[in-house]
Amino acid sequence: MTTSNKTVLITGSSTGIGRAAAKLFQSQGWNVIATMRSPEKETELNTLDNVLVTALDVTKQDTIDAAIHKGIGTFGTIDVLINNAGFGMMGIAEASDEALMQKIFDVNVFGLIRTTKAILPHMRGNRNGLILNVTSIVGLFTLPYQGLYHATKHAVEGFTGSIQYELKPLGIDVKLVEPGGVNTEFINNISLTGNDDIADYKEGLEKYMGAIQNYMDHLSTSESIAAIIYTAVTDNKEQLRYLAGPDAEQFMAARNAMDDKAFYDMVAGQFGLQ
Repeated sequence: MTTSNKTVLITGSSTGIGRAAAKLFQSQGWNVIATMRSPEKETELNTLDNVLVTALDVTKQDTIDAAIHKGIGTFGTIDVLINNAGFGMMGIAEASDEALMQKIFDVNVFGLIRTTKAILPHMRGNRNGLILNVTSIVGLFTLPYQGLYHATKHAVEGFTGSIQYELKPLGIDVKLVEPGGVNTEFINNISLTGNDDIADYKEGLEKYMGAIQNYMDHLSTSESIAAIIYTAVTDNKEQLRYLAGPDAEQFMAARNAMDDKAFYDMVAGQFGLQ
């Protein structure tokens, strides 16, 4: 895909990967529709040339429709949608709070589907477009104490893999970028599942949280993931999945090389759960 006069809409642009992607695409000459829940708080992206900062909350259909309408009105077309908005959750599955269970699926899965559905009439009319969904390496395998988050990412993987068959004949490409751990505000904003004081799980959860803290020193940057997103958008390859980050590549290589029991033992050992 050439970059001349191309326009990208990015959800979740206020922080982290979305923000880094907005700045990268802008620096490469793209028109950027940088969307976020609270655009009135933005002080940088709205000073850049060819960047439209506007409200979009993936849980509210009217804001999705308004952002797309405003973006098309400003730039004439939208060539690429990057579904990046989302949040994380960790803790004990049995202790999952009902409201948080609903929220994480509403944002990470249904919000992504809402935004995708909303842009498709425009892309179908143009017989052109690309939808890139930022998921996670844990959409391909599982780690401990993140069952709900993992479930949402597996759902996005399944949704994306299926719709490519529907959209490819219409000139619309679909891609997935699957980061490993990323050093962003996303990590700090991870929600706990609820009441994590169930005694039977206490020791394992504490060991896992301790191991996660050690892991924090080896995370990818938002900018490095944004660079992979940019490559996926512009490389013109018929490639569905892009692993993003050294840990993603290492974990996936191990998963592909091991049977289920061996992979379980490796992960459990790595996080002190054996």
